[in-house]
Amino acid sequence: MSNARGNTPIREMAKLVLIALVGAVLMPMIAAADTADEIKAMIMQDYADTRENLIEGSEGVSKHGSVEFWSSGGLMQYVTADAPAGSYEHFTLTPKHIKVITLVEDQAAIAMYYSEGSILRTGQKPVPHYMTRVTEVYVKEDGEWKQRAAHYSPIAAGQGTQQTSLD
Repeated sequence: MSNARGNTPIREMAKLVLIALVGAVLMPMIAAADTADEIKAMIMQDYADTRENLIEGSEGVSKHGSVEFWSSGGLMQYVTADAPAGSYEHFTLTPKHIKVITLVEDQAAIAMYYSEGSILRTGQKPVPHYMTRVTEVYVKEDGEWKQRAAHYSPIAAGQGTQQTSLD
C-alpha cells in the first residue's frame, strides 16, 4: 500500500532509520566541536587576561591539582589548586595553532599548541624568545574546565623558563 506520494510504509521506515543513523553519526561530531571551541576560547582568554593583568592565577587548576613538566627541563611538578598566582613584569605570550582532542564530550579533553613571545616573571631572568610546545589535559569540574596535567617543552630555536619549582 502506498501513501499520496507513492511511498510504501517500508520506504518511510527506511527514511526514518536513515535520518536516525545520520543524526547518531553527526551529533557527536557537532558536540565535540563545542568542547574544542570552549577549550580554545578559554586558552585564548587566559593568555589575554595574563597579558593585560600580568598575573596568572591557579583558578584554572583542578581541585585535584595538576601534574606538570615545565619548559625549564626540571623534574615533574605538582601544582595545587590553591597555588599562589604567578606575576610578571612583562608578558607577551600568544598561543598558536591550538588543536583540541575531545576524550569524553563535555568531560575531558587534551589541548596542544605553541606558546610564543617574551616574558619576565617577577624575580626571575627575562626570557626574550619563549617558544614552547604545550600539551594540557582538561577536565570539567562543577561546570568549568580545569587543567589536570601539562607538559611544556621548548622548540629548538626558542627558550623555556628557568623556573624549576614553586618554591
